Amino acid sequence: MTMKTGFLGKMLAAAAMISLVTGCMTATPYQPDVSGQAVSGGYSDERLSENRFRVKFAGNSLTSRDRVEGYLLYRAAELTVQNGYDYFIIIDRLTERDVQTYVEPDLYYRPYYGTAYSYWRPHWRYYEPSIGWSVWHPEWGTSFWAGRADYRSIERFEAQAEIVMYRGKPSASERKAFDARSVITDLEPTIQRPD
Repeated sequence: MTMKTGFLGKMLAAAAMISLVTGCMTATPYQPDVSGQAVSGGYSDERLSENRFRVKFAGNSLTSRDRVEGYLLYRAAELTVQNGYDYFIIIDRLTERDVQTYVEPDLYYRPYYGTAYSYWRPHWRYYEPSIGWSVWHPEWGTSFWAGRADYRSIERFEAQAEIVMYRGKPSASERKAFDARSVITDLEPTIQRPD
């Protein structure tokens, strides 16, 4: 009985871990941005006046800029219809790009004296036909062993816009107006909602 319970517990823990990892490996779906969700990011909005809102959409590291901006536009249209308006104009917009670069040193370079003397690393002089003599020193980040580090950059996008909503049909001269229902109809097939 105890053996089965232990096995079942391990299986449940493994399933929870797989669910957590799978959730982390998904682009941000179209969802409100609240903490504690399986996938981070989503939309948020703030009423500035009766017909004026600030709308935001934040994506995770797997969400493209194109998708973030499309979801922002969709949310603006959805908000316009929900508040009883027909079209909106984007007054101001901004898309921010956050990039974090991670460097992991060469996994195969481990000095025999361990990490206690991390400031002490051997260095070499070597010859490259195209450059001539070069020096490698791990603290300088020069080529040779240090060139074998793994570099990863992770991008995240967040878009925001200030919109003003109106009723009726926009004038023919208003080229910045978006018909909210048309935007919803056009973008609906591209909207991925959470599972």
